[in-house]
Amino acid sequence: MNLDSFSAARLPPRSAQKPSSAAGRSPQSAPADLLRRLRARSTADPVTHVERVPARAGVTAPWPAWTPDELRAALDRRGVVTPWRHQAEAAELAYAGRHVVVATGTASGKSLAYQLPALATLLADPRATVLYLAPTKALAADQLRAVAALELDGVRPATYDGDTPRAEREWIRRHSRFVLTNPDMLHHGILPGHAQWSGFLRRLTHVVVDECHTYRGVFGSHVAHVLRRLRRQCAKYGRAGGPTFVLASATSGDPATAAGRLTGLPVTAVTEDTSPRGGVTFALWEPPLLPAADSSSPEADLLQVRRSALRETADLLADTVAEGVRTLAFVRSRKGAEVVAASARRALDEAVPGLGERVAAYRAGYLREERRELERALLHGDLLGLASTNALELGVDLVGLDAVLICGWPGTRASLWQQAGRAGRSGDEALAVLVARDDPLDTYLVHHPEALFGRPVEATVLDPANPYVLGPQLACAAAEAPLTPADLELFGDGAKEAVDALVESGALRQRPTGWYWRHRERPEVDLRGEGGAPVCVVEASTGRLLGTVDGGSSHFLLHTGAVYLHQGVSYVVDSLDLADGCALVHAEEPDWSTHARDVTSLSVVSVRSYTDAGPVGLFLGEVDVTSQVVSYQRRRIASGEVIDTRPLDLPARELRTVAVWFTVSPESLASAGVEAADIPGALHAAEHAAIGLLPLMATCDRWDIGGLSTAVHPDTEAPTVFVYDGHPGGAGFAERAYRTAAAWLRATRDAIAECGCETGCPSCVQSPKCGNGNNPLSKADAVRVLDVVLTNLPDAPPTADLPRQGPHPARTSALSVDHEVSGTGERAGSRGECNR
Repeated sequence: MNLDSFSAARLPPRSAQKPSSAAGRSPQSAPADLLRRLRARSTADPVTHVERVPARAGVTAPWPAWTPDELRAALDRRGVVTPWRHQAEAAELAYAGRHVVVATGTASGKSLAYQLPALATLLADPRATVLYLAPTKALAADQLRAVAALELDGVRPATYDGDTPRAEREWIRRHSRFVLTNPDMLHHGILPGHAQWSGFLRRLTHVVVDECHTYRGVFGSHVAHVLRRLRRQCAKYGRAGGPTFVLASATSGDPATAAGRLTGLPVTAVTEDTSPRGGVTFALWEPPLLPAADSSSPEADLLQVRRSALRETADLLADTVAEGVRTLAFVRSRKGAEVVAASARRALDEAVPGLGERVAAYRAGYLREERRELERALLHGDLLGLASTNALELGVDLVGLDAVLICGWPGTRASLWQQAGRAGRSGDEALAVLVARDDPLDTYLVHHPEALFGRPVEATVLDPANPYVLGPQLACAAAEAPLTPADLELFGDGAKEAVDALVESGALRQRPTGWYWRHRERPEVDLRGEGGAPVCVVEASTGRLLGTVDGGSSHFLLHTGAVYLHQGVSYVVDSLDLADGCALVHAEEPDWSTHARDVTSLSVVSVRSYTDAGPVGLFLGEVDVTSQVVSYQRRRIASGEVIDTRPLDLPARELRTVAVWFTVSPESLASAGVEAADIPGALHAAEHAAIGLLPLMATCDRWDIGGLSTAVHPDTEAPTVFVYDGHPGGAGFAERAYRTAAAWLRATRDAIAECGCETGCPSCVQSPKCGNGNNPLSKADAVRVLDVVLTNLPDAPPTADLPRQGPHPARTSALSVDHEVSGTGERAGSRGECNR
């Protein structure tokens, strides 16, 4: 990073007022000029491609005839003179009682599309109520500000979530007519206490489901049934026909089908974006290679790695802030967001003491007061730079941002454009930069821009019929009120089978009037698959609560000896009490970081479908995965050198899920030139690359899936590579991989073969989450393995389907040569920052 040309005159002044979108921008800060200056600060040009997204003019429409004068005047005061055509079209459908999803680009004004019919109904009917659902607390808080700013009499908007003080909850239940919450609170708080909400539910006219494209995979399947439970309670309290659902989504493939699957209702889609858009300069940025420690060594190529995406993003954030450019950096993990913010602050303070104060981190796990203060500081211009997880990806109105840095592929094109769209929201020109991680998929994408630009975004994948979701949700519904045969139709395919299984297990009792929940306690169901209740992080010396970490990540982030970062302050974990959900920490600034390691075993439970391709077999089925964190490494922060490995004693975790796997005969591998001793490294390398490239085919990212490879697996009796969904019951990713196996594995083979390294690197076959330290690996043999698979596997292979629960001949567990652990990072679109 080079801050020599920094000038304090370029900085926008701190202001108590919200800045205009051009605050602090000088003519030289135009996106193209800014990008040129950023590129000039590197000795080798790191930009592999620049895409120019042109500006677009908007198309307006008249206000709907039913718009109340009071509402029109309030919107006019907020600068909304006339709606865009897609806003008016969606509002007309919703006001007429049609379920509708508006799926248009970032900053296209989707909020008005649902606010208009909802608020018009509240003003016309003084008894009507509206429920708004957002996937994150930040988005709900932002919408509350927007609705409250209209100052409409009698609406009384209020947020109802885990941050709402107990003293306010009763008032909200009785008096608020526009309640803003999230699916977690609807599931855990509102529906179980439906009797207290009976008046609100009886008068509920509209349900707004914002950013509905985030409800995908297992999380989306759970939310689909939460919405069905909501519909059930509304019908119970006499809401004839039920409320009208208005959904807002980023641009996605087939939004009407996804919205219909989510709500269980027929939904009309409005997809033509008629809003104006400022131009975007979008750069693909590959960090430079670091020089090998010993260039004369025959292993120099292996030792040579790229500069980390975190360091590169931190330097870019410092550079843009020094230019006076308001910038948001998206980082995939909580720890990464803290590291980027801390590094940028240090660099800025070295240039101008005190300037680092205008950069901060934002992530889940912060206390409510911290989050609200950061949101306020960003909106009011006190902060110039923010490093955030995907908690700020969604529709929070970040007016005035000029640039967005995206640290690593976010998992889907939908998320990529959502994040890039955070800048330039007032119609101004914006800069977006995707900084590639040293990862096969990131490397592939920055060198194949056609895979990003000019292609449709992915469809949202969810499966409400997933028995691992449907059964627990029916148990929740029965605990709220006895289930009836009519309810089973509401919950869709598989409901009767799931109820029968609950009766057989003793959870439900069947009586002539329906199925009754048998236990005193309510079912414990985790919508987001985070592995249990959050773990509190407490400073041992003071008893101060620092924040929380979801249960699923606690083994990796809060084990004894782990380094935990919070707003740039470093803590070391003294102890982790899983029973009490508490980790005690003390402040310390070690010169090392910690990295948890685990072991995994996998057994095949059943085979759903298979392809017989001679020496190659392709399978889809259920598997049991058992994993346990057994140790952690301490690594020098400056050099990455491993200091030592320390053992841990933590309980094992079990997961039954869906996997795709392929087998290759030893004879075909030998014919291809793969020696028997090299088979483990060949399969290991192919597995890593296949996991890295699967997000190209499925709506997932690397952290949603896991894998395992072994030279001889007891269940298959052959060399085998498994890739499995990191969610109980599966999430649809393995099914997608099975259906597109030829294209997926060809892209995997090409990514390995085209990489410029000699023996394998993080850009092709090394994995950032390998439990075996990326050993053994054989890049050349991985290409040979995939050549054998692709030669024999047809593009559209005939398949033989087996019964879904049919047993596999062998169910012997096997400790693998290698695995990749799923779920240890921040999951795109599913984790957010909401914990009720």
